[in-house]
Formats: sequence, structure tokens, C-alpha cells
Amino acid sequence: MSNLPTNPKLPNASLPILSGSPKVKDPVCGMSVDPAKAGGKVEHDGKAYYFCSKRCAERFAQGPEKFLAAPGTAGMEDAHAPAKHTEMHHIPAAAAPPAASAKGARYTCPMHPQIVQIGPGTCPICGMALEPMDVFAEVEADPEYDSMRRRFWVSVALSLPVLVLSMFGEMLGLRLAPSVRNAIEFFLATPVVLWGGWPFFERFWASLVNRSPNMFTLIGLGTGAAYLDSVLATFFPQIFPASFRSMDGAAPVYFEAAAVITTLVLLGQVLELRARQQTSGAIRSLLNLAPQQAHLLSEDGSEKDVQLDQIQRGDHLRVRPGERVPVDGVIQEGASAIDESMVTGEPMPVEKKAGDSVTGGTLNASGSFIMEAQRVGSETMLAQIVKLVSEAQRSRAPMQRLADRVAAYFVPAVVFAAILAFLGWMFLGPEPRFAHALVAAVSVLIIACPCALGLATPMSIMVAVGRGAHAGVLVRNAEALETLAKVDTLVVDKTGTLTFGKPLVMDVSVFEGGGFSKDDLLRLTASVERPSEHPLARAIVMAAEEKGVPVAEVSGFQATAGGGVEGQVLGDRVLVGSPKFLQERGVVSATVSGQQNLYGGGVVDGAASISLVGVAVNEKLAGVLVLADMMKESTPEAVDALRKEGLRIVMLTGDRKESASMIAAQLKITEVESEVSPGQKGDIVKKLRAEGRVVAMAGDGINDAPALAAAAVGIAMGTGTDVAMENAGITLLKGDLRGIVRARKLSRATIRNIKQNLAWAFLYNVIGVPIAAGVFYPLFGWLLSPMLASAAMSFSSASVIANALRLRKASL
Repeated sequence: MSNLPTNPKLPNASLPILSGSPKVKDPVCGMSVDPAKAGGKVEHDGKAYYFCSKRCAERFAQGPEKFLAAPGTAGMEDAHAPAKHTEMHHIPAAAAPPAASAKGARYTCPMHPQIVQIGPGTCPICGMALEPMDVFAEVEADPEYDSMRRRFWVSVALSLPVLVLSMFGEMLGLRLAPSVRNAIEFFLATPVVLWGGWPFFERFWASLVNRSPNMFTLIGLGTGAAYLDSVLATFFPQIFPASFRSMDGAAPVYFEAAAVITTLVLLGQVLELRARQQTSGAIRSLLNLAPQQAHLLSEDGSEKDVQLDQIQRGDHLRVRPGERVPVDGVIQEGASAIDESMVTGEPMPVEKKAGDSVTGGTLNASGSFIMEAQRVGSETMLAQIVKLVSEAQRSRAPMQRLADRVAAYFVPAVVFAAILAFLGWMFLGPEPRFAHALVAAVSVLIIACPCALGLATPMSIMVAVGRGAHAGVLVRNAEALETLAKVDTLVVDKTGTLTFGKPLVMDVSVFEGGGFSKDDLLRLTASVERPSEHPLARAIVMAAEEKGVPVAEVSGFQATAGGGVEGQVLGDRVLVGSPKFLQERGVVSATVSGQQNLYGGGVVDGAASISLVGVAVNEKLAGVLVLADMMKESTPEAVDALRKEGLRIVMLTGDRKESASMIAAQLKITEVESEVSPGQKGDIVKKLRAEGRVVAMAGDGINDAPALAAAAVGIAMGTGTDVAMENAGITLLKGDLRGIVRARKLSRATIRNIKQNLAWAFLYNVIGVPIAAGVFYPLFGWLLSPMLASAAMSFSSASVIANALRLRKASL
């Protein structure tokens, strides 16, 4: 007989499962067994059961009921049992070496990698929260996050009354004497500033000791000056000039400024620490792919479950359907289809037989097999992926915020100006000299309070993030949004990014003389495929449901790992599988009706990979189904738009060269790297960055995580895996690459807005500080009181906020 028709246009014209003779399942271990080569046979209740080894046969003979009671273990049941029946639920374990301990985890500063300490904390140089160098599967409590969150909520509860009393007391009818009001504000604001803001004063002091001025230097100066001035005004108002006191002798206080600034900074720290926890969660998700235990086989054939860290190179392990492969190794006995999407990103399981390698963390989709461990612990590919992602996250360029660069020069200048103002008034000013000197110095520090400078970037980012969300672009951090506008090279994954990432039934063709319509053939095929968990089977069943084709019951269902499935449907014996699978069952050949329509280019336009599934009814070839992973409708338009923006586009994929070339040709992408591992993807991104390129990586799978983390900007598809999204700075909710064009427009608008805010904040300080210091007093008699300095500070902040809000109407 002849095989199913083939076509040179279809590079993958075969079902990606193994061919083989009819097999049964060992009811003890679940391995697929050829009855002719079985290691043992036992008769029970008039039925024959076959076993992979003598040991399994002996165990079955001692108590058949316990092996037959569990679903998916009967001797002639499906060797492609649904994973949900057999998946082992476990406590996640780390793929890292067992010697590591979460309690001894090392932390480092991303901006100053020479800073390394045990446990969380802050960098003594810049004040940033330290990031973990070691990540573990178990979730450890973060004492710093808990402390900051507790301080924030207490500060909110105490700051609100201070703000209301100070700003709206008169409006609300609270006509308190100034001394009484000042005392109440003092008792409410003191815990906020001294307890809630204590970590900031520690970082402020560290910045002075280490001679590295930063934003915490400004925060410490501003809040400290406002608080100390207010304390003096509350308890010693007589030291202030009479012109600065009210009719009853009370001096103005700024407790609300000190308390609110402290609370807002606490909020920023809570959000930052929470984002860092989510970053660690991405790596933790990878660690969770490794099972906690493995089935270790002894020399006598007995089996015992051992912890993953006890496995040694050369050990023989059994892997059952639905379980994850524990370590990297080679199959010794058995065959199966392995879901390697973690490594390759491709949705279809890969056929594996004796002598083939398997990767730890991948999912055993069908048959049982025995493997020999070759790489264990930190040597496994999963552990290497974890290491690559962790290192790439830490090696990202630190956020070069313009505000911090300005602060490095601005802070010393403000302190110097305040000292000069104090000395100038102390030696040259009118009496009372000390009071005038103190007021001038405090006015300088208050007007230079980091409100406007601190709000310039986060306010623009906050509004931009909201605007992006409305456009289907989720921004995870400000660095990604800022860098995206500078990107000149876009690296894209194929499966799930350019394509849908799952097979779809593209056509059904029937054979002459079969007596079946297309719907009839689809119904029979979907009916026999319904018990299977193979991606192609699920696609066929879904196609029937979408077309409204009813699915019938199947009896006598059997599956051959690496071959196909068979069963009785409506009285007909239906076989579905690869050409060789059908041929070995004596299927009679036939010719295709409408063959030219099936294999014409129109059917496979936009396909990234194609598979053929043959269908036989009662030993006669009835037809063939064409399945393909199709390109997203929006992909060509998106790629063209990005190319017009001058981006260099590079495609990476773990898929075969033929499939990669097919999709690249349709999109006119000339730079293509196929059959690459997750680590190689990351290396390619690093190589491009080493050439001076600003690289963005767009991907959707676990296998893209190292490259996403290594890129200057990681872009994840919202339809992809959580690990990919956690390692990306930007997520496209609809998985549509046109979102990158919108994100770049948002990035450019945000950068412009931030620069405008910083320019205004800087200009305000350049003009306000000299006035507050009294530079113009000899010429014009201008002397700025702390009250006016506070008003000017508020106006500056309001201006920055108003400008940032314009981003809500940014055109994307």
C-alpha cells in the first residue's frame, strides 16, 4: 500500500509522535509494553496483563486489586492517559544545590554590586533596598517589607489628621488657639517623622558618612528641617522675629509638610519592595517546575521515592505519565511524548525513545519510561535557566534617573547655600541675628525640599502606566518605559509571539469511495481523540466543538505512545495517527478527493509548522486532517510598522530550521536563529548588547525568560506564561505586537514629560533658593519667610502634577 500523500511544501508533514506496534500498559509502573517482548505476564479475572519486568509482575501477582483500583492503570487502558489523573502533587523544591539555605541567602545592591551581605537590608552607599542573589522555592517572609508596610499605614493614620487640621481646620470650624493647634500637630507628626521616617534618616546619615548624596539626603534635610523648625516654633516662638509671628505670638509650623513627605516616601518604598518580591517570584516559578521526589530504581528492580537532592549521576529513575522529569538524563527503556515547551517553546510534545535525552522539569505527557540521570543539582538545564535569569536580573544597568544625577550635585549646593545664608545673616544681618539666620537657613532647606524633584519622575510614570493600561500595555517598571524609546534592535520569539502557539485544524480532506463527508470524518476523529491529552487531539476536539459537530462515545479506546489512537465509534473501528501507525494496522490505501485544494498554498498561508493526521475507518483510509500553528493576523502589520521605525528585527526560536524559515520568509525577516536553547537565546541578546545595541526582547514562554531578563527591555505576551511576564518590564495584554508600537509612543511622550517636570523643578529651585537665602534683601528688601517658602514648595509640586496629568491624553 502507499502512505498518505506527501507534499514538499509541508516541511513537517507527519504527526510528532513515535511509530510502533500495538502496546499495552504495565498496570504497576505505567510503562508502555510490547506484549511480544514483555518481561512478565499474569492472568487475572480472565484477562491478561503484561509487565515491563519480572519484578512488576511479582508485585502485581501479590495484590492485583490495589493496582487495578487506581484510574489509568488497567492493562489495556490508554497509554496516553490524561495528565490530571496521574500528576504527582508535591511541595516545590529548588533546583539549586541542597547546601544552600534560605536563611543564609545573600543580598546585593544592583547599583553597587560590591555590596554583599547576608539577609535583606539597604545599600550603605545609595540607600536602595538590596536584591537577593540566591532565590529559593519556599517563600520567605521579608522583614523589611513588613516593617515598611507597617510604618506606612501608621503614618497614614497620623498624617491625615495633621493635614486636615493644618489645611482645613478653619473651614471645618476648628477654631483652636495657635499654640493648642501646634501642640496637637506636634504629638501627631512626631511618631510619623521619628518612627515612620527613621529608616530614611538612617540612609540620610549613611549618605553623609559615605559622601554619596542621594534622594535620601534631600528627604532627610527637607523633613528634618521642617520638623525641627516646627518644634522650635511650637515651644520657643520668641526666638523668631516679631514679623514672623502672629498676633498672639505664635510662629508658623510645618508639621504637615514633614509628615506627608515621610508618608509618601514610605509608600514609594513599599511599592518598590513589593516589586522586588514579584521579581523573585519569577525565579521561584521556575524552581517549582522541578518535582520534590523521584522514583529511584534499585539493582533488584525495586522502587523507592527519594528527595531530588539525593539523586546521583548514573541513577536509574522511573517517570510515569503526567509527572515531570526530575533531572537531565537519557531514556533507557520505554517511550513517551515529552512536553518540552519549557525548553523550546514549541507547543507539541516531542517523541522520545530509548537513547534519547530528556530534560529535568519537562512534562511527561504520555508513556512511562526508565531514564539514567546524567546531570543533577545545579548542573541541570532548569538550574542553569534559573541561574541565567537571576544573574541577568541583577546585571541590568541601574536606573539612571535624571533626578538622582541632579541630586548628586543639587544636595551639596543646597546645604552650602543654607550654611552661607545662616552665616551671612549671623554676621551681617540685623538683630535678632540668630533668629534671622535660622529663618533664612530653614527657608532655604524647605524651599529646596525634594517634593517637586521627587515627584517629577514618579508622577509622570504613574500617569503613563495608567494610560498604557487603557491601551493594552502594562508597564512593570519605569526603567523599561524609559529605555524602550531608545531601543534599536527587537528580538522576537516565534511560537506564541509571532504565532498563536497552539495547533489549529486548518483543513479536513476525505478520500474517494469512503462515503464520508468532512463533518462525518471530523466527528469520528474527534470522538476517538477526546480521551487523549495530546495537543493535536485537543485541537481536533476543539475544531469539532467550534463547528457544532457532535462528538460520539468511544469504546475500546487504546493509545500507542508515539503512534496514534484507536477505538470503536458508532460501530466503526477508527484509527487516527501517523502514516506508519496506520500502515502497521493494515489500513488500505486510497486517493485524496480534492487533493489540489488541500495542498494548495492557500491552506497553509501563515503557517509556522504543519502536521498531518491520518484517519482510517474499518481498516480503510478515510481522510487526512491538516493542523498548523498559525501566524497571528496582526503580526505582519506589526512587523512592518516596527521595521519602518528603523528597528533591526531578529527572530529566535527553539523550533526546527524549516519551520523558522517558513515564518521568517512570510514576514521578510532576514536574521533568524533556530534550534536555540534558552541559554543560547540569552547569549544572543547579550552579544547584541555587547555590540552597542539597545535590545528589546519579545517572548511568551519559560524558555524566553533568560533572554527577557538579559535584554534592556523585556516584552512579554499577556497570553504567555507567568514566568515570562515576571521577567519582562512590559506586558502586552492581548499578545499583539502592535502594542510595541504603542508602547514606544508612550515611552517617548513620558520621557518628554519627565524632562519638562525636572526642568521646572530645577528652575524653581534655582530661583527660589537665592530668594529664600536673602540674596535680594539688600537690593529689594525681599525676605522669604518659611511660610511663603512652604507655599512656593506646594505650588511647585502642583505644577509638576498638573503637567504629568497631560499624559492621560497622550496619543498612542
